[in-house]
Amino acid sequence: MKRRNFLRDGSLASLAMAGLAITACQNTSDAKKDSKDTASNESSKSDQSANDDLNETTVRELQRKMEAGVLTATSLTEVYLRRIREIDQGGPKLRAVIELNPDALSIARAMDAERAAGKTRGLLHGIPVLIKDNIDTADSMQTTAGALAMEGNKASKDAFLVTRLREAGAVLLGKTNLSEWANFRSSSSCSGWSSRGGQTLNPYLLSHNPCGSSSGSGVAVAANLCAIAVGTETDGSITCPASVNGVVGLKPTVGLVSRSGIIPISHTQDTAGPLTRTVEDTAILLNYLVGADAADNITVSAAANLEKDYTRFLQTDALKGKRIGIEKKPQGKNQFMHRLLEKAKDTITQAGGTIVDIEYLDSISKLGDAEFTVMKYEFKSGVNKYLAAANGKMKSLQDVIAFNKANEDKAMPYFKQETLESSQELGDLEQPDYLKALKECHDGSKQILDKVILENKLDAIAGITMGPACAVDRWYGDRWGDVFLTQPAAISGYPHISVPCGMVYGLPVGFSFFSKAFSEGPLLGMAYAFEQMNKARVHPAFTPAIPQI
Repeated sequence: MKRRNFLRDGSLASLAMAGLAITACQNTSDAKKDSKDTASNESSKSDQSANDDLNETTVRELQRKMEAGVLTATSLTEVYLRRIREIDQGGPKLRAVIELNPDALSIARAMDAERAAGKTRGLLHGIPVLIKDNIDTADSMQTTAGALAMEGNKASKDAFLVTRLREAGAVLLGKTNLSEWANFRSSSSCSGWSSRGGQTLNPYLLSHNPCGSSSGSGVAVAANLCAIAVGTETDGSITCPASVNGVVGLKPTVGLVSRSGIIPISHTQDTAGPLTRTVEDTAILLNYLVGADAADNITVSAAANLEKDYTRFLQTDALKGKRIGIEKKPQGKNQFMHRLLEKAKDTITQAGGTIVDIEYLDSISKLGDAEFTVMKYEFKSGVNKYLAAANGKMKSLQDVIAFNKANEDKAMPYFKQETLESSQELGDLEQPDYLKALKECHDGSKQILDKVILENKLDAIAGITMGPACAVDRWYGDRWGDVFLTQPAAISGYPHISVPCGMVYGLPVGFSFFSKAFSEGPLLGMAYAFEQMNKARVHPAFTPAIPQI
């Protein structure tokens, strides 16, 4: 797929580090610095205790502490705000957060008042969450997709998923940086870079790539800058940053989560989804993201497939009796990756699952050109509709292209905008080229996957999500390796979850499970059983920041 070179011409040479192999890093607390809390003057001893105990804390643990009076939503929000200022904006300068919400503390206080009055809204009550900067919020925060061209765009209406989060009592902490235009600007882009937010860095090795486009959401969760986060994916933009940042990422079935109020790429493949540190937190967050939205018709037709509670699938024996298909052709050439895959297969068999050798990846990979064609047609159509109704100065894709050209030094200092320009040259969605490509990649991919699942009686297909992170290279772009398992579920619109699997060269690597439409529940169960046996999540120990250019 040309837009990000995710599936082509990559190399792990940039990761060559003498003496390193598959390893488990020591869980290390990140250095804490004394700093003045600029968010408010309401700090307390319980707040400092929360700061000490914050790393890796789950949603249920946070709820228990708030119920016991050890924490409040306000003190918890203050802690996260302080961490962001110390770790993200100062210290290592991860640059995961593009904008903080000035209303965060007032939301937290309101949730505390409700709790004090005996009302709680559920498991997200008072929980700080970060969301990607291509998702509309009807507040003082902007929605820019990381682009300078979009500065000043403040939405009049919340995205449907944001409304769901507010109703659940979540505290909107801020917005996360991303690969500009969700990595749909250039074929030589550097993931995690945006002209508005700068370069997001991988917290495990700051010279390395956070992957995209939900880079900021993945890094923020990995570095414990929030409890949970929301990203979006068209192809790999949730599961890729989940894999290389050592967290859990779920790309739901297209139609399970509303896309209204999200800057689009492809209505055939776009979806929002959770990024968290545990499979349980992913299931919890998914409960509050799903729902029928009249403004997104596909969610209405999908409503019959919604589960009331996705956490009910989380059983430690969920892999028992399951048939898991894994491509029998070796994934890549790296021996450490091969060993990690064998370890993952052993985990599945020890959990009572059966590994089935299958062949499907070569057939799916041939659909990449058609996928890119579909994306470009749908991007032009979708983004023009979004911009025409938005509150920013840009009213069309052509306006964005012209702005970037007029402000090239700031908007395009490293790579250009050939993907925007080639999309602009295309016609409407009635064009034969588009209809042919859509049938080839979307329908074709489902036929391939459905056949291999049916013939082999599979419960899921699995494999290494991708290799460890490549180096940050803003001049020449990403150089990913020859292992990348995001495409099959992306072009079919099927659900896909990546869960931490292990470390290669001191960097996280994820393991994927995907299957047919609306199989999120069983997939969460299998990922949970894998997670509980493998225990591969490693907290990052920050290294000195690379110079910012």
